[in-house]
Amino acid sequence: MTLALGIDPGTATTGYGLVRLMPDGELVAVSFGVITTPKTDSASARLEILYNELNKLLKKFKPETAAVEKLFFARNVTTGIAVGQARGVVLLALEKAGIEICEYSPNEVKQAVAGYGHAEKRQVQEMVRTLLQLDKIPKPDDAADALAIAITHLNTARYDSM
Repeated sequence: MTLALGIDPGTATTGYGLVRLMPDGELVAVSFGVITTPKTDSASARLEILYNELNKLLKKFKPETAAVEKLFFARNVTTGIAVGQARGVVLLALEKAGIEICEYSPNEVKQAVAGYGHAEKRQVQEMVRTLLQLDKIPKPDDAADALAIAITHLNTARYDSM
């Protein structure tokens, strides 16, 4: 049974989702949610909060593997830089914890979860709900995205090992 942590990085909101791959191939949602930081805090203070909260999650759940969404070029350069900084903090925390890290682009996640690399957010969220046999679509969106990243990683790893 492999436990994977999916991360949708951001400075204001970082989504996380933990998914376990059972021996029979079933995917089970273990936990999901978001790490948020106050807009009034400095950039460095927000990154420290992200680092500390992520470390608490890693200690509590002890995932064997993790997947992080790759940064795609944003039109807003300031947002892109902030997301890049958050990704750096996430990658550092995972590396220091000794967790295997893989990275997937948004289109790779959409392709893996919904079967179409340009699927709409709602389609991906509905597939996450279906694949994890949840009663409703996970909220907020960042948590649903993180679960999709974890699903992508588990399925990719499973098929790569064949």
